[in-house]
Amino acid sequence: MGAGLRVLAVDDVRAALDELCRLLRAAPEVAEVRAAGDALGALRSIQADPPDAVFLDISMPGLSGLELASLLARLSEPPVIVFVTAHEGHAVSAFGIGAVDYLLKPVRAERLADALARVGRMVATRTAVPAPRTEPSTPDTMPALPVEAEGRTRYVRRGEVRFAEAHGDYVRLHTPTGAHPVRIPISRLQEYWEDFGFSRVHRGYLLALDAVRELRSDSVGGMLAHTDVGDVPVSRRCVRPLRERLLLAARRGELGRRA
Repeated sequence: MGAGLRVLAVDDVRAALDELCRLLRAAPEVAEVRAAGDALGALRSIQADPPDAVFLDISMPGLSGLELASLLARLSEPPVIVFVTAHEGHAVSAFGIGAVDYLLKPVRAERLADALARVGRMVATRTAVPAPRTEPSTPDTMPALPVEAEGRTRYVRRGEVRFAEAHGDYVRLHTPTGAHPVRIPISRLQEYWEDFGFSRVHRGYLLALDAVRELRSDSVGGMLAHTDVGDVPVSRRCVRPLRERLLLAARRGELGRRA
């Protein structure tokens, strides 16, 4: 391991994140500890400067630890994953993703030492046999969202969504099969999806560009983006940027895919 492990701790609960960072900094095997309060922040940190290992909470809003770990597994050189959670029920899924350990909260120093030893062995093995050089890949951010209804969970794929409508801390995902409520603020969904063909066209709406069939004026002089599942209001300040993005998408042949 040489200079020691470089690790990233991820937890949306500040007190739990601070305690995990404290324990990691106190471990002699660890040279550097970074922290992230959500999955998006973790992705950005990993892309900017990949750590040796990620100590990852499972239950987080928006993108869970299991979903984040699945994304990281697609990287050419993924970090070693250790899950840190208050629940035992996800252990099978965690190890199925490839985690090297599964720590229950509150984390004890001796258990953390065991996990760090496993991480160290994994990192040493990777260092001894360098992987072929490849271009770094960017993990797709939240390609599907879980929808809870009547005691069942189904996943709505991003490609099905024509637009998302804000309802407080929830959004309603409008698709050809109906509108599906998901507990995530629209600002957070925008962060996840804006690089994948979605545009915030109104404070309450996030629109899939390739779902737009036409732009039309409403009865009071405003602008509407017409999709096959309904019309989306476009705020005045967003009309010009939306037209420019639609023009660029049309030149690339990217419009009308969901029509």
